[in-house]
Amino acid sequence: MATPQLSPGVLIREVDLTVGRAENVLDNIGGIAGPFVKGPVDEVTQINTSQGLIDTFGKPQTANAQYEYWMTASSFLSYGGVLKIVRTDDDNLNNANAGVGIASTSSAKIKNFDDYEANYSSATNFTYAAKNPGSWANDMKVCTIDNAADQVIGITTDDPNKAGMIVGHGVTSALSAVTIPGDGTTSTFTGFLKGIITGVSTDATGKASTIDVKILSRVSSGGTETKIDYAEGDPTKSFQASDTVFFVNNSGINTGGGLAQGRSEPVATQTDWYDSQTLGLTNSTVFWKSLAPKPVTSNYVSQRQGKNDAIHVVVVDDTGDITGIQGNILETHLNLSKAKDAIADGETGKKIYYKDYLAKTSTQIYAGNNPSSTGDAYFNTQPIVDGFTGGGTSPNYTKFSTADGLWGQNAQGVNFASLGNVSYTFTGGQDYSSGTGNYTATLAKLLTAYNLFDNKDDVAVDFLMMGPGCSTEAESQAKANLLISIANKRKDCMATVSPHRSNVVNVTNSTTQTTNILKFFSPLSSSSYCVFDSGYKYMFDRFNNEFRFIPCNGDVAGLMVRTGILAFPWFSPAGQQRGILNNAIKLAYSPSKDQRDLLYSSRINPIINQRGAGILLFGDKTGLGYASAFDRINVRRLFLTIEQSLEGAANAQLFELNDVNTRSNFVNIVEPFLRDVQAKRGLFDFLVVCDETNNTPDVIDNNEFRADIFLKPTKSINFVTLTFVATRTGVSFEEVVGTV
Repeated sequence: MATPQLSPGVLIREVDLTVGRAENVLDNIGGIAGPFVKGPVDEVTQINTSQGLIDTFGKPQTANAQYEYWMTASSFLSYGGVLKIVRTDDDNLNNANAGVGIASTSSAKIKNFDDYEANYSSATNFTYAAKNPGSWANDMKVCTIDNAADQVIGITTDDPNKAGMIVGHGVTSALSAVTIPGDGTTSTFTGFLKGIITGVSTDATGKASTIDVKILSRVSSGGTETKIDYAEGDPTKSFQASDTVFFVNNSGINTGGGLAQGRSEPVATQTDWYDSQTLGLTNSTVFWKSLAPKPVTSNYVSQRQGKNDAIHVVVVDDTGDITGIQGNILETHLNLSKAKDAIADGETGKKIYYKDYLAKTSTQIYAGNNPSSTGDAYFNTQPIVDGFTGGGTSPNYTKFSTADGLWGQNAQGVNFASLGNVSYTFTGGQDYSSGTGNYTATLAKLLTAYNLFDNKDDVAVDFLMMGPGCSTEAESQAKANLLISIANKRKDCMATVSPHRSNVVNVTNSTTQTTNILKFFSPLSSSSYCVFDSGYKYMFDRFNNEFRFIPCNGDVAGLMVRTGILAFPWFSPAGQQRGILNNAIKLAYSPSKDQRDLLYSSRINPIINQRGAGILLFGDKTGLGYASAFDRINVRRLFLTIEQSLEGAANAQLFELNDVNTRSNFVNIVEPFLRDVQAKRGLFDFLVVCDETNNTPDVIDNNEFRADIFLKPTKSINFVTLTFVATRTGVSFEEVVGTV
């Protein structure tokens, strides 16, 4: 109703009758489950390309015919579809890992990210673990480095340990009237420089042992201590080659007149510790400094009076088993933090706590136990003595406990413990059914995996591909029936099924093959939401340099995808126009015309090698067991397309008023869409009824909305009859037309 105007003028009104619309849907999503080499377990993962298939789920393996799963998936992708894969579970699966203390291996089956978050984010039995289970990550290396030491000092002794120079003991050097620059001013300093030994290397032959030293502070002759950070070459913040260093044992020392007392050694050489650190690879030498500057303290932690939180993490294919290249760096994660609350500089909200960061960013590893825990035998760089007494007996340095520097705390006031340069080698990765190199999936695990496609609201999928069968024909039939039941329940996808491998592969008699196929498909459920095929194609496996027989259900699904891309979903995917299979060299079974008749009457679509055309799908029946418009693929896919497209328009009507306006609006959405389908040869005719005849008072009072959509689908040509008629010379064609 128009708003009344009290004086002359122009009133502008808008009425929106376009709420909701019918959108074309893309039916190009395939789904498959199987025992892949790597990848998340019991989780639906989308793959868009063959390279993505390799990166996420590995390459095909010869063992246990696992290649059938992989190559079925790859075949489908070759037609232009996208693929959702579920890697099946197995009781024997285990993630390759580095157990606490490096030398040990833990049992850790981390299925996927959700499993890690729920059960392994605070794990104490491994330091790092592969992102997903399998032997694929065995011998992979995780190289880490933090700010454990500042300098490497050469000393003229054969065995520092004999001299009491052990990790955790203190080291000092006298400073006499050295210049300390300030803000526009300079001052002189007399006292001594303090550090802590974080590593010891013995050279008994050359009497040129070394110690790794962490700079701590300067202590004035008056006993005032100032914490400092190491600066290479700075005589006030580093030990120099001309210095004499004094070692502090458990009893501590007394500075007396400003000079340290205790065992001393001349500094023969001094170098920056980080400059000499390598990743610790087996077959190559890579210096950390070639990858990144030394990790120190992040700004976030520094601003909160914390220290020493930064850490670099690098993942390496040490042996080349993963990528084929020894020492190939897979991932580089720089300047992560040991602080649980740390955030990256200049990036609002980007958390850099190393465990959380790796869990969400890395494609290769998870982090488990914090190396600063007391249980890690390789964490050996903490101060172990009180030491450093000065100005009498009052301690001016107190060792920190494990808890003081524990990783995974919030940053405030924490001096995070250092680990140093450590390389972890993964071991213990296990595959399916009794160890490494085995990829047999049990029927129960396959069914569990496929059931993840059960809910259409959770997972979008257009085609459920069987892939290969199971170990027995009965199990293969059970697997096929599950896929059909899922498709029947969802009513928005189609299952594609091939015969059991032993039905056709290495069976030399085609009559026997035909009988085997008929026997296999006979007990399968009747449904228009499935498609049965007869074939195994022969194709080249470039990864193993072999030719393989592969089930064709991935190709049949792929042909339907390609049909939707090149034409429309309501066109048949069979025949010479759209039904030619990719990468097919030959067939295990190419039925004759008589054999095709038997198959087709039993709802099985033959795949044949047609002279002059190639290998192609030669039928477009669904798995429906009785005569119906829905016993053809094109009709089923027509209705799937229309139903899914109009479902969105119908959803827009929810909670609107069931009145003339709403019903008219809905009809105005549906009819143009159906006219478009009709123009594109999908329909002969249609009728949309959405008015008071089907939206009666009772329907309205029941809060319902009804629309009846009548469709006359176009039909594909399955049978062609060509009649050639010879006539006498004097006969008029008009005389004989209609008589034969």
